[in-house]
This record gives sequence, structure tokens and C-alpha cells, in this order.
Amino acid sequence: QVQLVESGGGLVQAGGSLRLSCVASGSIFYINDMGWYRQAPGIQRDMVATITRGGSTNYADSVKGRFTISRDNAKNTVYLQMNSLKSEDTAVYYCQAFSKSPATGWGLVTNWGQGTQVTVSS
Repeated sequence: QVQLVESGGGLVQAGGSLRLSCVASGSIFYINDMGWYRQAPGIQRDMVATITRGGSTNYADSVKGRFTISRDNAKNTVYLQMNSLKSEDTAVYYCQAFSKSPATGWGLVTNWGQGTQVTVSS
């Protein structure tokens, strides 16, 4: 089983920056795609950014040019650098990772972190 632990959230003024980190631990045999999602109160959880093991990235239109996702495969860690933050970026940010292991017959398993709160004040 893979555990994901996010950190780096907090309160920031509009226009400011934050860097989120997510570390995977546990029975890690192979981590495939990783990503960040966010959920504001009363709104569904939406994709913010994803990154493949090889480094290919994908971003939601609302964050393109402001957010940058990266990963360190050796450390089983994914990052989200958030610049020029806006009040509408306020949400709980969740880390997601797809993993494979012999315990699951090498099937793809979706893992989620517990979330970290990001609040942007205007």
C-alpha cells in the first residue's frame, strides 16, 4: 500500500506563491503518473496538473502559465509550484499517484493524499 503525504499549503495573499510537495511512501514498487487535484467547498474535485513518469505534463487551463508541476522519481516526490495566486485558487489540494505492485497483481492502483489547504486572500 502506498501512502501520500502533502505539505506546503497555507495562507497567502493574492499574487503570492506557494510550493506544494507530496511524498509517496510504503510498499512502493512502481509509481506511474502523479498529479495534483483541488476541491473547493461545494465544488467537485478537479485536475490541476499531472505529470508522467517521463516528465510529460498537463495543466488545467485556469493554471497554465502560473503553476508548474515537477517530480523527483528517486525521491518518489511530486511538487506543485504555484505563482501569481488568485482568490479562486483557494481549495484543498490533493496529491494523486498511480502505483503498481505484486500485491495487486501489477494492476494500476489510484492513491490519494489527505489534502492540504491553500487559502488565497484578496
